[in-house]
Amino acid sequence: MAWDFSTEPEFQVKLDWAEKFVKEEVEPLDLVWPAPQNYQPLTPERRKIVDPLKQAVRDQGLWACHLGPELGGKGYGQLKLALLNEILGRSTWAPVIFGTQAPDTGNAEILAHFGTPEQKRRYLEPLLAGEIFSCYSMTEPQAGADPAQFTTRAERDGDDWVINGWKFFSSNARWAEFLIVMAVTDPEAGPHRGMSMFLLPRDTPGVRIERNVGLMFESPEDGSHALIHYDDVRVPADSLLGEEGRAFAVAQTRLGGGRVHHAMRTVGVAQRALDMLCERALSRYTQGSALAAKQKVQEYVADSYIQLRQFRLFVLDVAWQIDRYNDYQRVRKDIAAIKVLTPTVLHDIVQRTIQVHGALGVSNELPLAHLWVQAPVLGLADGPTEVHKTTVARQVLKGYQPSESLWPSEHIPTRLAGARAKLGVGGS
Repeated sequence: MAWDFSTEPEFQVKLDWAEKFVKEEVEPLDLVWPAPQNYQPLTPERRKIVDPLKQAVRDQGLWACHLGPELGGKGYGQLKLALLNEILGRSTWAPVIFGTQAPDTGNAEILAHFGTPEQKRRYLEPLLAGEIFSCYSMTEPQAGADPAQFTTRAERDGDDWVINGWKFFSSNARWAEFLIVMAVTDPEAGPHRGMSMFLLPRDTPGVRIERNVGLMFESPEDGSHALIHYDDVRVPADSLLGEEGRAFAVAQTRLGGGRVHHAMRTVGVAQRALDMLCERALSRYTQGSALAAKQKVQEYVADSYIQLRQFRLFVLDVAWQIDRYNDYQRVRKDIAAIKVLTPTVLHDIVQRTIQVHGALGVSNELPLAHLWVQAPVLGLADGPTEVHKTTVARQVLKGYQPSESLWPSEHIPTRLAGARAKLGVGGS
């Protein structure tokens, strides 16, 4: 048995390079072309700058680290990916430059697992090359993320499937080359056996983006979460991704990895906020001393550091478990647990940082408002926090049994009687 919290020296060199590279070469992109421009097709001006950065990442062997060698990655595994994602989480452009941006990572994963050779050639290869973006079109206006309430239908018509229905918050649809759509194919079979996944180009006739919804603080024209009407969308039979009726299993394969990657990147976001908190506490003076000398601010620093350290170690442990067991289902409980923690940790640390910065903290001259809004978003992305808490509770309870007697197993009078009987001593 061995416990080791160190990183191999060779990979630490890679991490050191990535940290310097992101800070010096990538973060300027965040300022000049802020989100959501990182997901938009590259203009000639941007391509001149972005393509060499991507090539530098490839030269370092850090491109698409979530993938195995057979798909163009290095097969580093989830633990090393977690260490890298901590760095990438500090920048909105960094995941794109390193080929690990959501939702494309999850979409690439299910294409790799379930796609046919032709689907991989047409969609996966350019996606992995960083040439295109993709969209995962699952949630619906009336149902949210509850597949039992989905109404979008795909019906067989000869050699084709015809899709009708509405999808909401289909992120990046306006810039995606293709969509992965989850639709009901057998209403009588229930959500676990009655839904299927389909691959279709965004420009397929009948795919209508009714509007693009923005997040809080985004202007209307920047909205990138589409309300889509699939209106008699006809696609060939080979558009089916995976087996008919197995969309739920495909979705869980995708969402498990996505939840972990969100948590990995959030470690970096929260660390950035903590860095800002500490710098401001040491820089700002009021009432005769630096903020860092005030007990309340010291409490902010201590609480933030403790939360972040606990969260980071939990995320690394989950990544290690995935590498060891190669089974997202086996790690389901802890994946759900870190998903619950992700928005809470980020909210708490960023909120304290805003407070210490005062009016400047809520202004558009610091990135704190953007960091803060990620917390409620992450509380809903890939399933709401409340659902994940239920998953954690159910999984934890599976490891326990009800008491076999009238009294709890820790009932002192019952235990005392048993102890006296075992030791052969009477009561005093």
